[in-house]
Amino acid sequence: MTRLFGHDGIRGRANEYPITPEVALSVGKAIATYFTSISGKKRPRAIIGKDTRLSGYMLETALTSGLVSAGMDVFEIGPLPTPAVAHLTKSMCADCGIMITASHNPASDNGIKIFTSSGYKLPEELETKIEDLVFTQQKNLFSPSPNNIGKAFRIDDARGRYIEFAKSSIHNHSLSGIRAVLDCANGAAYYIAPLIFNELGMDICRTATSPDGSNINDQCGAIHPQNIARLVKEHKADIGISFDGDADRVVFCDAGGNIIAGDKIIALCALDYKRRNRLAKNTLALTCMSNMGLVESLGKEGINCEVTPVGDFFVIDRMREKGLNFGGENTGHYVFHDYTTTGDGIISALHVANIMKERNMSLQDLTGNIFEEYPQILTSLSVRQKVPFDQLPKVTSIIADAENALKGVGRVLVRYACSERKCRILVEAKRKEEAEKWSRNLTGILAKELV
Repeated sequence: MTRLFGHDGIRGRANEYPITPEVALSVGKAIATYFTSISGKKRPRAIIGKDTRLSGYMLETALTSGLVSAGMDVFEIGPLPTPAVAHLTKSMCADCGIMITASHNPASDNGIKIFTSSGYKLPEELETKIEDLVFTQQKNLFSPSPNNIGKAFRIDDARGRYIEFAKSSIHNHSLSGIRAVLDCANGAAYYIAPLIFNELGMDICRTATSPDGSNINDQCGAIHPQNIARLVKEHKADIGISFDGDADRVVFCDAGGNIIAGDKIIALCALDYKRRNRLAKNTLALTCMSNMGLVESLGKEGINCEVTPVGDFFVIDRMREKGLNFGGENTGHYVFHDYTTTGDGIISALHVANIMKERNMSLQDLTGNIFEEYPQILTSLSVRQKVPFDQLPKVTSIIADAENALKGVGRVLVRYACSERKCRILVEAKRKEEAEKWSRNLTGILAKELV
């Protein structure tokens, strides 16, 4: 039995297993069956949102059919960011939320993310229960009588609800005087993000806000930050803000077109919270991919770091466990837990712009020397298959050699990518020459074994 759920929901190439209407129909029936069983409601409710991919229509229709056929009411909100689905699920007291998206992947891919009634991503044990229902086919799926099947509704004011929520995260402070380039990746934020920033008085130059179903993330958005780096200089803007396809992630650049490392944004927001006495327990959560220099620097400021495995799910899980209100990934996921239950690119951008406005400082001045980074080299290798490293003696040997050589002065992290057939090799050291040396050694062996 092949698992449907991966690291971040169900994901794959559209119209190929498992991203087919047949699977989506079964998943919809399984979701409705499970949430009906735990809610105790005669007519539980689901929120469905999507990004701008052409295949979103296919999956939305199939999911809705499956949900209503098993007695669940469906509220369709159309193209909106993933964090908007999480927020509306909670604010509308729905039993679950579903986002149709493949995030930063190309338009040919799509996926299904599921949120609980509290707005958090579905934990693995619940994913397994839904998978089991899918694979048992009709055996355990709920099939109500014709009079008790669900209905589908369109929520016309969903955008407005999220707009007001997002602005309230900075207490509707004016951002006038800031000129920004917004790159919306031709994705879920294409319409709503410019509205939010305009309403708060920001002078906006927008790009990648004309989705056609196939141009999401196409040479634009957070995975192509060189786009805003160029446009910020052309438009003489103060900041560049670039979202990914479902707008749960954001990348920034300053007025000089310099792309700002995600760790520097984490430092900026954490120090701002600390200055305001708002950082819960003087602690934040971040992943093992964050720079060692960040952890050292924050420690000197009296800020502790909870380090998690890679993935915003693990960051949020640790924040919930420890009662923390800020965390993030250096890839651009930032979680302001006082407001959000997941990474939110728009709310993150509002907070960064608000810091600029309140302190009357440029992003370059705020982040330029915020901490001293360890030299870090991240290499990505496309692999034939994801062979467990403990089955590759040469790989385990070179990793052990690198870890011993860098003990106390650096680190090594070798892992497979969650949603792609790739191996990531991170080498970090106080001396650039050491990082480069061990990166070459590791990449050479891994390429021979896996490529």
